Amino acid sequence: MSCVASQAEETSFGTVNVTHSELTGIGVENGVMRRDPSDVIKVGDLYYVWYSKGKISPGYDATVWYATSPDGHQWTEKGMALAKGEAGTWEGASVFTPNILVAEGRYWLFYTGTSREFGKGFNPDSKIGIAVADSPDGPWERLATNPALTNSDNPDDFDSHLTDDACLIVRDGKYWFYYKGRQLGKGPGQTQMGLAIADHPQGPYVKHESNPVIPGNHEVLVWPQGKGVAAMIGTTGPKTITNTVQYAEDGVHFHKTHDVKNGPWAGGAYRPEAFTQSGTGEMPRWGVEIGGARGQLPFIRRFDVKED
Repeated sequence: MSCVASQAEETSFGTVNVTHSELTGIGVENGVMRRDPSDVIKVGDLYYVWYSKGKISPGYDATVWYATSPDGHQWTEKGMALAKGEAGTWEGASVFTPNILVAEGRYWLFYTGTSREFGKGFNPDSKIGIAVADSPDGPWERLATNPALTNSDNPDDFDSHLTDDACLIVRDGKYWFYYKGRQLGKGPGQTQMGLAIADHPQGPYVKHESNPVIPGNHEVLVWPQGKGVAAMIGTTGPKTITNTVQYAEDGVHFHKTHDVKNGPWAGGAYRPEAFTQSGTGEMPRWGVEIGGARGQLPFIRRFDVKED
């Protein structure tokens, strides 16, 4: 059952306008795919972002790389953060769609893995793992408890096929892990968004009893907003929620607050209050996303947000 509240009594919403621009260092490059950027963090004077990198358009034959920037426009690629797992393991074919959590003075890199080689008849079996480091530059150590989040054993659950695309915030002294899931027999357009919560950054993460918390959304972009949680929904899902911002004071029961024009494609935002529990979080003002151009593999570009 949908956890998005009925909007029948609401008459008007705000509007979020998103603009897109090129950046340097991790933008268009012949023969190189960069996609699925993480949320952006700032460490000292530098912004950091992690992303999938490979030689084919999808992320199913990739490794995780990272880049830094002094201004969010000019980026320097620093190298690989995480290689594929050992052949035959749950992460042996690809590691991709990274995201970052800063907690307990350490850096926790959440990432998706798949065991199946990409090719004809490919069907992903995605799960989510965690690697940890004392510095955003690594080195990264995979947790022995991986994968941290797996698809459900119950075929009726919304995430019985796969789990993917982690997005983390700290709330109520706990670690809130939003993700997307797909049910067995469903297509990518029927992806929905779930929540799992843990007492510690390494887990164990327990899926919320109200899952799925949003009945759509192929790209998970979540941030703390005031005392609650907001999510920007892309083009996937019921028409009542696509291209909107949804808000939940309890982080679970979402309702629409804004329409979104020209929203980001698989965006990762700069969310300075994401891990602070300050109660002062606001809508992100900028971030990075997947860009596309004729004849080119996916690349990273910038987006900026203006709220009307």
